[in-house]
Amino acid sequence: MGIREVWRERDFRRLYATRLTSQFADGMVQIALGGYIFFAPEQQTTAAKAAVAFAVLLLPYSVLGPFTGVFLDRWRRRQILVYTPLARAACVLVMTGLMLLDTDAFLIAALVVLGVNRFFLAALPAALPHVVREKDLLVANTVSVTSGTAASFVGAGVGFVVQLAGAQAALLAATCCYLATSLVARTLPVDGLGPDAVHRESVRNVVVGMVAGVRHVLRRRPAALALGAISLYRFLYGLWLIMTLLLYRNHFPSGFGGVAIITAVSGAGYLVGAVITPPITRRIGKTLWIPILLGVAAAGLLFLAAPFREPLYVASGFVLGVAAQGVKVCVDTIVQQAVDDEFRGRVFAAYDMLFNATFVAAACVAAAVLPPDGLSYAVLGFTIIAYVLGAFAYYGLASRWRVSSPAS
Repeated sequence: MGIREVWRERDFRRLYATRLTSQFADGMVQIALGGYIFFAPEQQTTAAKAAVAFAVLLLPYSVLGPFTGVFLDRWRRRQILVYTPLARAACVLVMTGLMLLDTDAFLIAALVVLGVNRFFLAALPAALPHVVREKDLLVANTVSVTSGTAASFVGAGVGFVVQLAGAQAALLAATCCYLATSLVARTLPVDGLGPDAVHRESVRNVVVGMVAGVRHVLRRRPAALALGAISLYRFLYGLWLIMTLLLYRNHFPSGFGGVAIITAVSGAGYLVGAVITPPITRRIGKTLWIPILLGVAAAGLLFLAAPFREPLYVASGFVLGVAAQGVKVCVDTIVQQAVDDEFRGRVFAAYDMLFNATFVAAACVAAAVLPPDGLSYAVLGFTIIAYVLGAFAYYGLASRWRVSSPAS
C-alpha cells in the first residue's frame, strides 16, 4: 500500500506533524474570527459587510502572493516552517489585545496572521516532493491535505467550545498551538526541504522571478488548467459560503450553532473525498475525476441546497466537501508533477493567490446580488450552471492536452 511506504519516511512524518499542529491552530483562529465578525450580537452582518471583511483579510495577500513564491524558491523552506508560526503567534496575541480594546484595528493583525499563514501553506506542498518519492505524491497529498483539513475542522470544533468563554480565549489557545508548530518544524533537516539551489538575489529581482514563474506554469498546460479548475471551484464555493453565512445569520433559526454543524458535516465530506480519490484516479485518471466532482457539486446544490430547508442544506455542505477535497488533491498532484522544483514555490504561492482572489471576487459578487437573508434561487442557479459548464470545459481541454493518463 502506498500509504505504508509514505509513512515509513521519517521526514514526511515530521512535515505531516508540522501541518497538523498549524492547521489545528488555523481552525481555532478562523472560528474565533467568524464568531466575532459575523455572529457577535452587536454586529449587523450583510453581504456587503461580509465582502469587506473578506477583502480586508485576504485581498492584500492575494496581490502579494506571487512575491512570496519567489522567496520560497530562494529561502530554505524548513526555516520558513520554523519562523512563520512564531510570527503568527505574536500577531494573534496582538489581535487578542485589540479585541479586548473593542477596536476594529484587530482586522489589521488578523490580516498579518492570515497573510503569513498563506506563506506557510505554500511552503508545505513545495517541500513535499523532497520527503516522498514522485510515485507516492498522490497518496502523500491525499494524506497531508486531508489530514490538514480535518485538523482545521477539529480545531474549529475545539475553538467553538472554547470561544463560548470569549473569542479571546480561543485565540490564546491557538497561540500555544503555533508555538508547538515551530518546535515540531525544528525537527526537520535544515537543508532537506529545498529549494535544490538557494539563490541570493535582491528584492528588485522578485518581479523578474515572479514573471518567470508565471511563464513556466503557462508552458505547463496541465498545471495551468488545473489551477483554472481550482479557481473556478473556489469562486463558486465562495458564493455558496457567503450565502450560507447570511442564511444562518438571518434565515435559518439555528444561528452560529448551525454554522458549527454544517462545518462539521463539510469536514466529513472532505474526509470522504480524500479517501475515495486515490483509488478512483488510479482507475479513471484525474482528467475524468475532476469534471465528475464538479458535476457532483452541481447535483448536490440542485437537489439538496435549492429547497433552502436546513437539514437538506446541511447535506449539501457534505457533497461540496467531497468535491472540494477531491479536486484539491488532484490539482496539487498535477501541479507538483508538472512544475520544476526551482519554480515550485512561486507556482504554489500563485495557487494560493488564486484561492484568495477568487474568494474575494465571490464575496464582492455576493454583496451585489444576495438579499440580506441570503436566500436567492437566481444565485444558486447560476452556481449550479457554472459547475456544469466548468466540468465540460475542463474535460474537453484536459483530454486534448492529456493532463493525466488513466493510470495516474
